[in-house]
Amino acid sequence: MSLHILRPGLLTTVQDLGRFGYQQHGIIVSGAMDAVALRVANLLVGNEDNAAGLESTLLGPKIRFETNHLIALTGAHFSPTLNGQPVGRDRAIWVAAGAELAFGPAVAGCRAYLAVAGGVAVPLVLGSRSTYLRAGFGGLDGRALRAGDELPIGESSATGAAIRASLFNSQEQWNQARFTPGPYLCPMPRPEPVIRAVPGPEYAQFSAASQRAFWREPFTITPEADRMGYRLQGPKLERPAATELLSSAVTLGTVQVPAGGQPIVLLADHQTTGGYPRLAQVISADFSALAQARPGQQLRFEKLTLDEAQALYLAQEARLRGLQSGIAAVFRV
Repeated sequence: MSLHILRPGLLTTVQDLGRFGYQQHGIIVSGAMDAVALRVANLLVGNEDNAAGLESTLLGPKIRFETNHLIALTGAHFSPTLNGQPVGRDRAIWVAAGAELAFGPAVAGCRAYLAVAGGVAVPLVLGSRSTYLRAGFGGLDGRALRAGDELPIGESSATGAAIRASLFNSQEQWNQARFTPGPYLCPMPRPEPVIRAVPGPEYAQFSAASQRAFWREPFTITPEADRMGYRLQGPKLERPAATELLSSAVTLGTVQVPAGGQPIVLLADHQTTGGYPRLAQVISADFSALAQARPGQQLRFEKLTLDEAQALYLAQEARLRGLQSGIAAVFRV
């Protein structure tokens, strides 16, 4: 069972939820930029939510399916078509052998995800199939996909087989199923997202005017944006006592401010430590909205408390578990 890449798109890589347990050795977590979108896609085809899928950026690939497959598409809206006919997102889709899935440019959002029942079965590297491009390992030979690549697919789970049988027997039954994810799990990306954050460890070192500007003024994502981080352009953020800092731990969503006063938001391929002051930390529940913003877009930050951030994270996880248990209940697996 395999997928044949006819056209790779702008940047298509194999990603799962990341490579954990090695940051003390300088090896980053990496993984899907929009982890919720990948998890939802995996659950819709009966995979474990950490199964490897494909992440495409701004311009999607064209793929031929060599055998029958069950797939799901989530994340950005790339105008997907199956054999030239528009195909839906956020649902399971039955694909017959020989079918071709194509994507156009991103209509909304930045990153789209494709999950296949059984998962993309490239070799594990340090416990993960995620592609780390800068180091050249994981995924398929540590690189972005190219035309002509063949991707192996693993064996479908019992849940995936049950969903596939339901689709084959009654598409209408699937359409009416009560566990479709809904807009609260994979909302359509917004043109000017509001990204919620909590103050970072060095927040108090910034001037009162800079603190106010960070929460009130818009920032534009510059072209210097990749899987490592977004450089933002906006009001200059100043730290009156610009003392040197020891390098400290950073994570996905950390907002650093270099000496020039323009912030950088770290993303999935962020380094393990950094020496810039950490003004804020994007909340986990808004990582998806952050990952779906694209260069040239404006975004704003909204201040939350740690308790509010934790409550939103727990609510997000409860909805994901609800989707998983709903699928299991319907198919009795």
